[in-house]
Amino acid sequence: MSNETQDAPQPSALLDRADIRVKHATGVGGAVTAFIDRVRSGELGSLPVIAGLIIIWTVFTVLNPVFLSADNLVNLLFDCSTVGVISLGIVCVLMGGQIDLSVGSMSGFASALVGVLWVNHDWPVLLAVVVAVAVGALVGVIYSLLFNRFGMPSFVATLAGLLAILGLQLYVLGDTGSINLPYGSATVNFGQFLIIPATVSYLLALVPGAVILVGGLRTRQRRHAANLSASSVGSLLIRGLAITVLLEIVVAYLNRGRGVPLMFGAFLGLAVAMDYALKRTRWGRSMNAVGGNREAARRAGINVGAIYTSAFVLCSSFAALGGVLSAARLASASTQAGTGDVNLNAIAAAVIGGTSLFGGRGSAYSAVLGIIVIQSIASGLTLLNLSSSLRYMITGAVLAIAVIVDSLARQSRVSHGRA
Repeated sequence: MSNETQDAPQPSALLDRADIRVKHATGVGGAVTAFIDRVRSGELGSLPVIAGLIIIWTVFTVLNPVFLSADNLVNLLFDCSTVGVISLGIVCVLMGGQIDLSVGSMSGFASALVGVLWVNHDWPVLLAVVVAVAVGALVGVIYSLLFNRFGMPSFVATLAGLLAILGLQLYVLGDTGSINLPYGSATVNFGQFLIIPATVSYLLALVPGAVILVGGLRTRQRRHAANLSASSVGSLLIRGLAITVLLEIVVAYLNRGRGVPLMFGAFLGLAVAMDYALKRTRWGRSMNAVGGNREAARRAGINVGAIYTSAFVLCSSFAALGGVLSAARLASASTQAGTGDVNLNAIAAAVIGGTSLFGGRGSAYSAVLGIIVIQSIASGLTLLNLSSSLRYMITGAVLAIAVIVDSLARQSRVSHGRA
């Protein structure tokens, strides 16, 4: 008998291990055991970024207690919303194993387009926004055509798009280079002042825990019907209650200041919808499959070209929408919109939040967590009156650490799978 045959686990041993896993999954400590098993196998999830966020907040609070004041956190959430929406689109293309380097320029051009159509040509603001987002979608179609039909790498296609769209932005704005949006309009109020009513925010904070409990019970029922292991009712209750208590405390603290920004609530709503699409729909499963192994996905009957097209279209559309929100936040559209660190922050937020650069792994909540980390660094350094150069260096270091963690976790998953 060969050494490979001797070392290979016997069927009875495999069954014994499966029985152990089932007992752990259904026992009182099943949730903790399953979590430890996932971490050991490289399934880190959001653990690294949450740990990093706690460290960042602790350091800045020690250096300046104002950092964790309710008013400062409200401002931080306002600032998170604009680039966060752009980062949602980056999550889509990264999960497909591609990249879009033009999201910053696309957001700036969209803000300029809204400003010109709304202010200079007296279009209804809603129609101007729809046109801007539609132009973003058209740009995504062009990228997908270059990639699918001509085989142009997404890095090159979107880099060319970055330059072309930046030129369009300068052309549309003309010699003035800046357009002020009507101060006091509903759009500007949305970007700067509107807050979710306290009662509504408390009620909304109950929703995630309820969804976790109801969804978990349904999943548990289906898995039991299929004779599969499932989480215990107790663990589901604990998770739902913990999330609910945490969110209610956060909302109560923010309501001590101005309250929960409506724009951040809209950003979270988009993230929830995108997360559902990525995890609960056929399109989302296809996106994961294409990012994980393009050839295997094609052989499984997935329309790979259509998946790539959807990723590029969503990315450019979210970039355009983020540009509109940025214009509302700043009450202006200018040649500076979308430039600077917008492009890099949107990409960094997705990666720092846990979306893999290698494709096939990620979550819409990656954009939420990642942009909170980046804006926390920016806010903390601003309160300390430190140079913006430190922000770039610290953000770069955090990004490098996130990629290293992702790479090590990927190697751990590979080795664990072979074992």
